[in-house]
Amino acid sequence: MSGPGNGKVLIYDTTLRDGSQGEGVSFSCEDKLKILRCLDQFKVDIVEGGWPGSNPKDIDFFRDARKERLQHARIAAFGSTARPGRPVEEDPNLRALLDVETPVVTIFGKSWRLHVTDVLRIDPAENRRLIEESVRFLRGAGREVLYDAEHFFDGFQDDPEHALATLDAALQGGAQCLVLCDTNGGTLTHVVGEAVSRVIERFPGTPIGIHTHNDSGLAVGNSLEAVRRGAVHVQGTFNGLGERCGNADLAVVIPDLILKMGRTLSTTKDGLRNLTHTARYISAIANTSFPENHPFTGQMAFAHKGGVHANSVMKVPRSYEHIEPEEVGNARRILISELSGKSNIEFFAEQEKIELKERPEAARLAVEAIKTLENRGYVFEGAEASSSLVILKALGKLPEYFELVSYRTNVLHPGPAGCATSEATVKIRVGGAEHLAAGEGVGPVNALDAALRAAIRPLFPEVNAVRLSDYKVRVIDTGSGTSAKVRVLIESTDSFHDHSWGTVGVSENIIEASWEALRDSVIYGIYHARARNKTR
Repeated sequence: MSGPGNGKVLIYDTTLRDGSQGEGVSFSCEDKLKILRCLDQFKVDIVEGGWPGSNPKDIDFFRDARKERLQHARIAAFGSTARPGRPVEEDPNLRALLDVETPVVTIFGKSWRLHVTDVLRIDPAENRRLIEESVRFLRGAGREVLYDAEHFFDGFQDDPEHALATLDAALQGGAQCLVLCDTNGGTLTHVVGEAVSRVIERFPGTPIGIHTHNDSGLAVGNSLEAVRRGAVHVQGTFNGLGERCGNADLAVVIPDLILKMGRTLSTTKDGLRNLTHTARYISAIANTSFPENHPFTGQMAFAHKGGVHANSVMKVPRSYEHIEPEEVGNARRILISELSGKSNIEFFAEQEKIELKERPEAARLAVEAIKTLENRGYVFEGAEASSSLVILKALGKLPEYFELVSYRTNVLHPGPAGCATSEATVKIRVGGAEHLAAGEGVGPVNALDAALRAAIRPLFPEVNAVRLSDYKVRVIDTGSGTSAKVRVLIESTDSFHDHSWGTVGVSENIIEASWEALRDSVIYGIYHARARNKTR
């Protein structure tokens, strides 16, 4: 393990243990194995699998993890130092750590005098003995032992010599890395830096690690400051999962270390291109809502809405982007909204492969149309397909595949199964001929969708690939009660080509708003399929 300085920094992931302690997070054994494989592929150095003395699920994980053919990561088991009152070699927690046969063992001990005297209620000398003998016992069994100094920064501020003495005990026992923990997450960055420097001065040549929590919103900054002061081992979780406010977010720490601080990690700059995928994959397995304003990996991280911003970033990307989004596997997005300028429209049209050169005024007309629509309650962020149709209309190229003549929806309660069911009819006109079709569904929008598809399917078979994947309704003017204007956002996918798009509709009538978004979704799906076929 590298010593202090500008050498290699090891990344220790505790998503499977500390991350699982976050509210609403629960991993199955298979979930943990999937995340382990993902972290191994991303070249995380050590993956903490859990606490084998705490529950049967973690024991099952360690058993199954031994069968994995990991290419890089080593697995660590986590536990506490021995309890007082019995010989260390008979402590069930330490025996459990050895039984799971991981190459690395991490144990935590008490650094804060308050915990020693008021929680454990033992003498400080006895606490130091337990730390030293626990580490020595595990080292004697051939394990690499990392020592997590729990509540180190609180303990250091309360009684520096006592906190440092507990580290000395771990070192005397043979600990191979001393990890300083901000367990309560309340320490300010300058205090962390000063304490880390003091520890490095006290134990020269000893690898020092950092483990921070985010209760003051400083977990990432505190981790980086510790590295700046000489720490060579960083513990954290992906996406900041963890108890209370979470742990240091490795999806932020890692790119900051590589791109901002020039540190060497097992994950290389090329490997960093998998960061967005890794962060979002772990979030999906954890079944958590991914924050789209997440630094580096969120959809908003490189999204530009203001016209001045968009114009500038198209000319000189670094004028409004601190890194190139591709460096972390993300992508630039130019948003269409009432704040858009001509540059936004031009960039978006280029992405959508819509040619504007033959009618230069189309971009201005599209901007004006979007501003008018947003004033009426439309929002085009997340409804890029509707934005495309506005641009095509400004160009005079909006496909008129079909014209709505009428639609009707009915809700029957109770239905045949005792629940409400819906029926819809849709009449459309294509080339002077009218086509009428009916559909049934669990609700009026579902029935309307089925009826529209039935009406146009013989003429536009491309609709077979279009699938509605998400449907959201938001009340715009809540003070109007049940007569309020609503905004409907529909997300659709092309099941054949893994392409997705969003559309928007607005009306005081929720069915009408839904129809608008549904109609746009189908039109865009047909247009996109035909444009793709032309390029073949």
